[in-house]
This record gives sequence, C-alpha cells and structure tokens, in this order.
Amino acid sequence: MDKDKYIKSIKRVIISQEEIQTKIAEAGRYIDNIYDGRPILLVGILNGCFVFMADIARAVTVPCEIAFMSAKSYVGTESAGEVQIILDIDRDLSQYHVVIAEDIIDTGRTLKKIAEILKNRNPLSLTVVTLLDKPDRRVVDFKADYALFKIPDLFVIGYGLDYNGYYRNLPYIAEFQEK
Repeated sequence: MDKDKYIKSIKRVIISQEEIQTKIAEAGRYIDNIYDGRPILLVGILNGCFVFMADIARAVTVPCEIAFMSAKSYVGTESAGEVQIILDIDRDLSQYHVVIAEDIIDTGRTLKKIAEILKNRNPLSLTVVTLLDKPDRRVVDFKADYALFKIPDLFVIGYGLDYNGYYRNLPYIAEFQEK
C-alpha cells in the first residue's frame, strides 16, 4: 500500500490517544477493584487486542498472567457470520479468574462464542472488558461487563484495529474510508 493511499484512508480521528489512555487507567482500576489482589488470567483475542491488552496489563496492579486466543470472523470490512477458533488456550481455566480483553464488540458473534467456550471450562469467574462497543451492529445477545467507549456504526482502525492487516499501529482510533 502506498503512503498517500494509507493516509487518505483515515477519514477522521474519533478517539484520541489521550482519551484512550485515560480510559485504560479507569479500566485498570475497575479490574483491580473486582479482583482485590486475587490473580487473574488476562486473555486477549488476537490480532486486534494486542495493543489494548498490553496497556491493560500495565494498568492493573493485581497479579496477572497472560494468554491469547485467535478467532476469525471478518473478511475486509464485513463479518463472515461464522466464528472459527484458530488458536486456543492450553491451561486448566478452573484455577483462574479470567478477564477477556477485547478490542471491539461488533456483531457480538466472536466474543459470545469465545465467552461460551471459556465458561464451559469452569473458570473461577469470567469478566469481559472491551475497548470499543458498537451496539448498533449487534446480531446476538451479548454485552461486555465493561466497555471503555461506545461508538456508532463506523468501520474503525488504529490502536490494534485493522483493515486487511494495515493501520494497527496508529496510536488513536480513526474512521476508515475506503477509496
């Protein structure tokens, strides 16, 4: 992708880097208050979560282990409608308070499927924290325990979110405009 096309695809910044960092600190305190010193297993859903997950891991003060899952449900800007688990967790979750750190809840299919899989493994508790919640696109009944931002039905990039692999490195959340 050429640099001019890359830059022109950023329609507008909708959440600044500063706004994100303020909300990350609040989310860290939220998690700390729930678990009050009890260790957690922070589970990120790759690939989009990696920036958010790293910041959440640094924001919590409770003892924290990290694990990742990978699921596929998108092609370009559209949900494929089916969730495939590509990478799974290989631990006994019955010994953990699990906190899922997700980048965005859109249709809800992916996170609902992952939450069901993890609940069936009998964790001590399960909490879902999402950076972005897009309730207007929800097609299944699913709600995060804590959402840092609610956004309208826009296709967004940055801070780990991508369009065909690009834009994850932006330090803010922007609306994507396809040319």
